[in-house]
Amino acid sequence: MIILVLNCGSSSIKYKVLDMKTEKDFTVLAKGVVERIGQEMGIVTHKRLIGEKEKYKVELPVPHHTVGIAGILNLLTDKQWGVLESLTQIQAVGHRVAQGGKYYKESVLIDDEVKHNIMKLAELAPLHNPAHLLGIEAVDKLLPHTKQVAVFDTAFHQTMPDHAYMYAIPKELYDKYDIRRYGFHGTSHKFVARKGCELAGLDFDKAKVITCHLGNGSSITAVKEGKSIDTSMGFTPLEGLVMGTRTGDIDPSIVTFLQEKEGWTAAQTNDFLNKKCGLLGLYGKSSDCRDIENAVLEGDKRAILAQHIFAYRVLKYIGSYTAAMNGADLIVFTGGIGENDYMLREIVGTRLGFLGVTFDSAKNKKVRGEDALLSTNGTHTQVAVISTDEELVIATDTLNLMN
Repeated sequence: MIILVLNCGSSSIKYKVLDMKTEKDFTVLAKGVVERIGQEMGIVTHKRLIGEKEKYKVELPVPHHTVGIAGILNLLTDKQWGVLESLTQIQAVGHRVAQGGKYYKESVLIDDEVKHNIMKLAELAPLHNPAHLLGIEAVDKLLPHTKQVAVFDTAFHQTMPDHAYMYAIPKELYDKYDIRRYGFHGTSHKFVARKGCELAGLDFDKAKVITCHLGNGSSITAVKEGKSIDTSMGFTPLEGLVMGTRTGDIDPSIVTFLQEKEGWTAAQTNDFLNKKCGLLGLYGKSSDCRDIENAVLEGDKRAILAQHIFAYRVLKYIGSYTAAMNGADLIVFTGGIGENDYMLREIVGTRLGFLGVTFDSAKNKKVRGEDALLSTNGTHTQVAVISTDEELVIATDTLNLMN
């Protein structure tokens, strides 16, 4: 089954085309990204991954998502760059959707009710859900007879118990506004927890796993017996770990204090907390961990502090989730930072002695963007780095729903 996976952001569309037979038997045909949608000139990068593997990059106007998706479809059937003979070969389209709220505990076929709920939940994910809906509506126009599937970032976390997802606010406000912990990165956490268990020789349905999805947006999840029981992101992706430009956990009084002192509106405050803090605020020059890593090697004190604050927060969440599950069989690092930043893994991994972990520092330095166990044989709690593949999760869910 040929499946097109779309991840529509406010100004970008990431895509991947897979020929799916089963979850284990598939071929990635092509992938790419459309960037700077709505700006004067957009950028399209397309990679063909079968036959003569080639990369195509071009600048052209992409005023809105329908034009972007039309461009993707044209590339997929292009005589030189394409991988399909006809668009009729696309049997389904799977969409990443950030916020599914309390409505969706699993992926679903998209109909009018689903589209209505995605838009209804836009106030909880204003940067994401409207963009996802634009992608869905664009496919409706361009591939009107093709089934579409929504795969929600929040769905995996709908198994959290009420004592984990409720905030200490009057229940009337929870009932009125659905204010609760939702969590995000669910497709990634689910994928790497299962894949990590396979690598470590554990039974996913019986294991206690802590998954650390670390990137520009970061979150940690406690996975017990195959289910998410707690996660660091909350009502929005702002809560939890220090991130690229987000504060993570912060005393709420700081928010009102800054509003009063700086005279900020709610919108200005939200922009500050989400876009000007985190690693960017701590280091001052960049939010990219690669830049911070290089600065650390040069002895930059602000970079060293930023790195250690980030690692310390990760370590604290690992400790708290170990307590929540009464133990941990496996700790997984994933995401752009988790998969590639050996220094961050070293800081955290060498401080897990309370779990009986013996961390292999020499091996850790060599691992970048590949699956590997980083703890020595025989330790009770194992540590692994696993490459995430959210597109594969979306394609698999789409395949299962179509079947």
